[in-house]
This record gives sequence, structure tokens and C-alpha cells, in this order.
Amino acid sequence: MNYDLVVFDNDGVLVDSEPISNRVLAEYLTELGHPTTVEDSYRDFMGCAAHTVHDVIAERYGARLPEGFDGLFHARVFEAFERELTPVRGADALLKTLQQHGVPYCLASSAHHAWIRTALDLTGLRGHHAEQRIFSAQDVGVGKPAPDLFLHAARTLGTDPARCLVIEDSRNGVLAARAAGMDVYGYAALTDPAKLTGAGATGLITDLAEVPALLGL
Repeated sequence: MNYDLVVFDNDGVLVDSEPISNRVLAEYLTELGHPTTVEDSYRDFMGCAAHTVHDVIAERYGARLPEGFDGLFHARVFEAFERELTPVRGADALLKTLQQHGVPYCLASSAHHAWIRTALDLTGLRGHHAEQRIFSAQDVGVGKPAPDLFLHAARTLGTDPARCLVIEDSRNGVLAARAAGMDVYGYAALTDPAKLTGAGATGLITDLAEVPALLGL
């Protein structure tokens, strides 16, 4: 099928941030007295908006995270990003290919705008993204699995959701894309493929080099 817009998640799809951010989050929550493994963090928070961490801790432990939690967490992650963050293999080449063929694309992430831009800057991918084509859950007030973010991106860019292809690596992202009426391929390099297909993924890829073929390039 020919698509009018390709929508990329950022963390885990374009930038290899999930192992870093989930490790830092698990360590911080454990330090605060809420024992959390990296596996727990992947299960509970991957692909979710920042408020989900507060919601889960409140429900599970009946506790509130300290004031300033988000700011300190982001500071710790950004410090780790400075040392460790790299682009996902093939991301730079894929974005260049889309540009060369005139294929419209955008980025839609549950992360905050500052997080997105920091990650893009550190990996050298910022130049591939026009400012007006970077969308955050901050823009709509709710993260994935709600479809609002994807619908906002399509509406802003004047594209029919049914003509969009989403590339996502989380169950929540797949659920959000399907709820928005978009085709979505699950990027299963890190995520259990069964979780992505179970959420309704149109198909699966394990390498970003597979994306051009989905677009008929």
C-alpha cells in the first residue's frame, strides 16, 4: 500500500534509549523504596507518558513520588545519554532514504519535547526532523495507548489517518496507532513480537532497513 505519511516513535525506534532510560528508572524507583527491576520497567512503562510512573507507584504502593521526581529522573537519564546513547542501527540511512524519495514522515513520542530533542541532538538525528514534524504527548495531554497523539500529528499535517504508516516498538504504541485507524508495523528488535502482534500490529520488522520495502521503494 502507498502511504501519505510515515510516523515514527522515537525511543527504541530511532534512538537506542530504552535500555538506558529503563535502567535509570528502575534504579531510581528502587532507591526511593519501590523495588523495580529493569524488566518491571519495560513491562510497566515502556511507551507510556511520564505520568504513568506516578500512577503505577500510587496504585501499587499507595505512595506519591517526591516533588521534582520527573526533573531529577530526566537529569539522570540525560547524563547517561551523554555517555551511552546511540541511534538505532539503520535510522540515519532510513531517514535519508525517505528524504531522497520525497516520502513525508514525522515523529510522535510519548516523551516530553525536551527529552525528544536531547536524544535527537546526541545521536545526530536532529537535522532529519523539521520542528513542525516533532510531536509529543505534551501537545495533547495524554500519552499512548490513547490515539490522541497520532491523530494530532495526522491532523496537523493534513493527512488521513488511514493513509498513515506507524513504526512502533511498544505494545502501547501499537494500541494507540490501531485506535487511531493507522497501519502499524511493530519493530521487534527489543520487544517480544507476541506483544506487538497481540496488540494488533499490521506486521513486524526487526530491522529498519525493511521499512523502504513497506513503502514500495
